[in-house]
Amino acid sequence: MIEKQIVKKNMREYFVQCLIAEYLPKGSYSKIDLKKTPLGEKIIIHTSRPGLVVGRKGANISELTNVLKNKFNMENPQVEVAEIQEPNLDPASVAERIVSSFGRFGPKAFKSIGYKALQSIIDAGALGGEIVISGRGVPGSRAKSWRFSAGHLKKSGDISENYVKRAIGVANLRSGSVGIKVSILTPDVVLPDVIKIKDQNKQVPLVEEIKQEKVEQIKEAKGTEEVKEVKEIKEKPKEKKTKKKEAKKENEEEKSS
Repeated sequence: MIEKQIVKKNMREYFVQCLIAEYLPKGSYSKIDLKKTPLGEKIIIHTSRPGLVVGRKGANISELTNVLKNKFNMENPQVEVAEIQEPNLDPASVAERIVSSFGRFGPKAFKSIGYKALQSIIDAGALGGEIVISGRGVPGSRAKSWRFSAGHLKKSGDISENYVKRAIGVANLRSGSVGIKVSILTPDVVLPDVIKIKDQNKQVPLVEEIKQEKVEQIKEAKGTEEVKEVKEIKEKPKEKKTKKKEAKKENEEEKSS
């Protein structure tokens, strides 16, 4: 029963994503997250161009909410737009940028397009990146596959499966279709095989030096306490003198009265 519910939930999310992809402009978003809240279902659209997703005076968002209510029986769908801070580290936006450049400049400049996109990924701080351009649309008598890679990228294991971001884009050209695969290892990933080498030339503080520093700190603290005590002792006689003067004045006033 639980397995059927999980499959049903995933299928519903997939259909929602397909519907949103139809209504939004092509290449305007990167990914979509669905979350359940007490007020209703929240749909978060991640994009590097939020103005294109929202539309003029929020027309796209209002249209999406109405469609989700009618087709998926959502009571209160809340559509939000989240801006991607670094689009060069998002593989979907990089793949879409390559697709749009293929549409403008054609497939002959695929090498320069691939190298420029890869350089932008590395300049953004990625640990590694790979772009694979393949298909019949690449210039030549046969289908070709070109791979552009730089940095350190994991191809297998837990890091590759769970931490390497991947995306696929398709450019439908007159000469044929060209597929673009983008893989990025973001800088926030901590690799398990990273080795840190300590510099032995650095002087490590000895235990005796640390003890001496602590003793000096204690002496300084005691010195400040003694100074405070001396000040208090000096101030006390002054207070007594002022009290005696006040008492004398009161006696004189009583006698004169």
